[in-house]
Order: sequence, then structure tokens, then C-alpha cells
Amino acid sequence: MAVIFPRWFNTLPTVLAVGAPVALAAATGAVWYWFSPKYTDVGYMPEQPVPFSHKLHAGDLGMDCRYCHNTVEQGALAAVPTTSTCMNCHGVVRYDSPKLELVRQAFADDQKAVEWTRVHMLPDYAYFDHSAHLAAGVGCASCHGRIDQMDEVFQHEPLSMGWCLDCHRNPEPHLRPADRVTDMTWSEADAAAYDPKSDEERERQPNPPLHCSGCHR
Repeated sequence: MAVIFPRWFNTLPTVLAVGAPVALAAATGAVWYWFSPKYTDVGYMPEQPVPFSHKLHAGDLGMDCRYCHNTVEQGALAAVPTTSTCMNCHGVVRYDSPKLELVRQAFADDQKAVEWTRVHMLPDYAYFDHSAHLAAGVGCASCHGRIDQMDEVFQHEPLSMGWCLDCHRNPEPHLRPADRVTDMTWSEADAAAYDPKSDEERERQPNPPLHCSGCHR
């Protein structure tokens, strides 16, 4: 009788029984890593229409974040600075710089806004309030990294639901005195020495929500 299947075909069920779970585990691991915000979002650094250096402004010159993002303490969103804010300084400082040509044109065009490319984005179904976090004492660097060391801003943290919940479950390491929320020099040693529960100037202790409706409204 003619042989229909080769001898190695007898090992196929064993190979499938062993290989299928391994392949499934490998595929799950690949999706878990390469499709996660830690891989897809961290490091995102879009090209901006104007070469604005946070390292120069926030780092070397020591400008406070709130000078440009002036709604961050009162509202959910951190406002993008208007061209009039830029021209408060650049109407005098380096006014003729070719790098500022677009800013000058926008300012002359009835203070038209420069179309900056957004770096940090959350899904529309996730609610985030900057003012609540700053009032609780969460520093800018906890979410945005050392902005004062970035010539070009990039996304430093994944901003995923799991990442947010890790902080909500244990917020103390990210808290600091209210007057130092924009202080980029706040270090791990400062955080270790600071006890928010013994801070007499703190109006209230933070109690971040852990239930779904806290962020999904």
C-alpha cells in the first residue's frame, strides 16, 4: 500500500500541542509590549511650526510654566500661549530672529494663534483636570518629565489608564508643597523628605478617585 503521509507527519499533533500555546503567549506578549502606550506614545516628539526651546525658556532663563500656560491652575486645560504672550518679550528680545517670523506674522494678523502640534493627548472619553492636580500638589514634572531640559518637547510618560491608577493608588511620592508644583529641580530626595500629611499649609489631603466615574464621565 502506498504511503500517503510522510513519517514526520506523525509528530505534527505534538508540535501543534506544544507550539500553539507558545505562539499564543508570544503574540500576547508582543501585543502587550509593542501596542502599549509605553512603546507607541512615549518619546513622541512632533515637529513644531516654531523651534521653541523649553530648555532655554524654562531651564536657562527659569521662566515659570504658568507664565505661558496661564490657565493651568484655574481650568482643566493648560492653555497654549497666545502670540501676544510671546511678543511680550520678543517685541524687544531677538525681535528680528528668522526663527520668530511665523510668530511675528501671526501677531500682526490680529494676534492669530500659532498652530502648535499637540504633544500630550488623552482619549476624548477620559477626563483630566490640570487645576485639580496642581491644587493637590502634583508637580508638572511628574507627568511631563523634565521639560526644562528639553529643547524639543516629547512625551515622557505613557499617560495610560494603568499609569494614572498607579499614581491614584499611591499619590504621596508625586506630591509636593503647592508653591513648588512648577519647580523642575524638585528631586527624589526632596520627595522622600516631604510628608504631605504633616504639611500644615496644605488645605486638604488628596483623595484621588479609583472608581471609573472619576475619569470617565
